Amino acid sequence: MRPINDGHVAEPGLAVVEVTAVDDETAFAVQELLATRCAVATADRTTREPGEPGVRLRCFLDLRQQPNA
Repeated sequence: MRPINDGHVAEPGLAVVEVTAVDDETAFAVQELLATRCAVATADRTTREPGEPGVRLRCFLDLRQQPNA
């Protein structure tokens, strides 16, 4: 995954969430759960790290905005 840059967390209320799960379905379910609570820039795919279990997904949250704003 790319490094997180200053712009991703430049202000209070911005966050980067990295999910590690056993499979894509679980990772996307967590992302959907987050999207019901706040504005989320969603990921459309997961990544796999060689030698590490499961998949990873990173999404960007804006707690200042309502979902789908």
